[in-house]
Amino acid sequence: MDFIDYYKVLGVAKKATEADIKKAYRKLARKYHPDLNPNDTGAEKKFKQINEANEVLSDPEKRKKYDEYGKDWQHADEIEKQKKARKQARDYAGYTYSRGQSTSDFSDFFENMFGGNDFRSPHRTARFRGQDYNAQLQLNLTDILNTHKQTLTVNNKNIRITIPAGVEDGQTIKISGHGGPGVNNGPSGDLYLTFNIHNNTAFGRENAHLYKSQEIPLTTAVLGGEITIATLSGKVKLKVKPGTAIGTKVKLKGKGLPKYKKEGQFGDFFVTYTTKIPTKLNSRQKELFQQLQETKL
Repeated sequence: MDFIDYYKVLGVAKKATEADIKKAYRKLARKYHPDLNPNDTGAEKKFKQINEANEVLSDPEKRKKYDEYGKDWQHADEIEKQKKARKQARDYAGYTYSRGQSTSDFSDFFENMFGGNDFRSPHRTARFRGQDYNAQLQLNLTDILNTHKQTLTVNNKNIRITIPAGVEDGQTIKISGHGGPGVNNGPSGDLYLTFNIHNNTAFGRENAHLYKSQEIPLTTAVLGGEITIATLSGKVKLKVKPGTAIGTKVKLKGKGLPKYKKEGQFGDFFVTYTTKIPTKLNSRQKELFQQLQETKL
């Protein structure tokens, strides 16, 4: 995988503060967001690089590794372990020789430590795990009503994945072994896929629950009646009780979104009643309201 200069991606200096990085990220994320650049593959690629750069540079630990190891920053822990192990081997070698211990004893020690690879061999190379990849997938809320399969293209490689029903906005899942290739026959990295769910409905969402404000006539709130509302699974008729207060919340059980990885389970649909106070009344309507006022309800 080609080296990407994350500082250059965000347009900041290497000495940039956390505040500088945060400010630059927000500015560029707004500029290149897919919702503002539909069907623009260049903007989509830039948006992914911006998110990747921010993920690394906004994390002090990751940033330290990146500054020290560059493109190999994700292998920093493995590199440090190799350095430490080699130092231990050299120290042990010096100690054993100083005590007159045989080279065969040292070889046994090194074999246990490195699996039979002699550290003196010029052909010995370390195996490193491949780099983890990060990607984002844009979906509409109506796309997550059912579990379905989709093919993604990551680094010119097609990956067939299953998208579970009810996945959350901002949720990240790991797809093992679909990251960058390992170094010297090391294992491949993983792919971390983050879902961006666009709410293309008229409902509010909280986890698997849906919310809707429904306006009803003032007369219906007072006298009761029947109304029809739309849900994701179709229209539903509701009976409004006489004397229903504005702000009353009604729960439609199981009419929300499917629950993530819980087959056959759904959230609820909550309806909150609202109404408009009439402001333009004809003479007859005013007369009727005056009569009501005189009854001192």
